[in-house]
Amino acid sequence: MSMQIFELVLNKDTDGVDAISVVDRPATEENFIALKEQHEIKLAEVDTDKRILMGAALVPDKMIYRKNGKDEFNVFFSKDTIKQASELFLINGNQNNVTLMHNKSIKDMSVVESWIIDNPEMDKSKEYGFSLPKGTWMLSMKVNNSDIWAKVKAGEIKGFSIEGYFADKVQMTSNNEKIIEQLKELLNDK
Repeated sequence: MSMQIFELVLNKDTDGVDAISVVDRPATEENFIALKEQHEIKLAEVDTDKRILMGAALVPDKMIYRKNGKDEFNVFFSKDTIKQASELFLINGNQNNVTLMHNKSIKDMSVVESWIIDNPEMDKSKEYGFSLPKGTWMLSMKVNNSDIWAKVKAGEIKGFSIEGYFADKVQMTSNNEKIIEQLKELLNDK
């Protein structure tokens, strides 16, 4: 039996991303990088840290495993939903809403840059070693919190994870389609 797949979608009036969490195991499986004063890739020596993290907040069509009690399933976001979520995040003024491990609210951190990868080969994320698909939501976050920066430097924090509300709809699989066809046949027979 195949695992159920849900596409997460937005109701613009009630849903969206409320906060970004810094985590040790991002669901996107994409770690961020800590940017230094100059571009690490271009310069051999760097003096001081800028304390900026860059990474993927959401990757389109990436299956994200979830478990709710005994139920196991995958969720994913489309390019359109990711674009809407990234826009609403800023429109609603949530760039200073940051948590640690989806648990504790953190001060002195802010999203300072947000963009959608339009051309993966020409996107600035490529310059920092990322290879992500079109439609990925990228973030840069300023970290003025010394405790969090120490955790980043120690490798305890590795990426971003979103916090928010989304509706879901079942993604059709071959098994689901067969079941629906059988139900339609039963209803038509009556």
